[in-house]
Amino acid sequence: MLTMYSTPWCGYCHRLKSQLDREGIGYEVVDIEQDPKAAEFVMGVNGGNQTVPTLRFADGSALTNPSITQVKQHLETLNA
Repeated sequence: MLTMYSTPWCGYCHRLKSQLDREGIGYEVVDIEQDPKAAEFVMGVNGGNQTVPTLRFADGSALTNPSITQVKQHLETLNA
């Protein structure tokens, strides 16, 4: 399952959600302002910063503020 770490006010997050929806890619959204453990994960993969959107893939890998093309390429790599 793809997890998107987000905040309600993040414009980049809203854009990526729309793109994922359009591509039919399933994901779960976790608000890092409401979930301290999620915020810790995001900071852990972003040098201490709470940068969103951060995506976590089923294998535990992560991408920060990726384009939809980068997401699709990463998913293809995982499914290969």
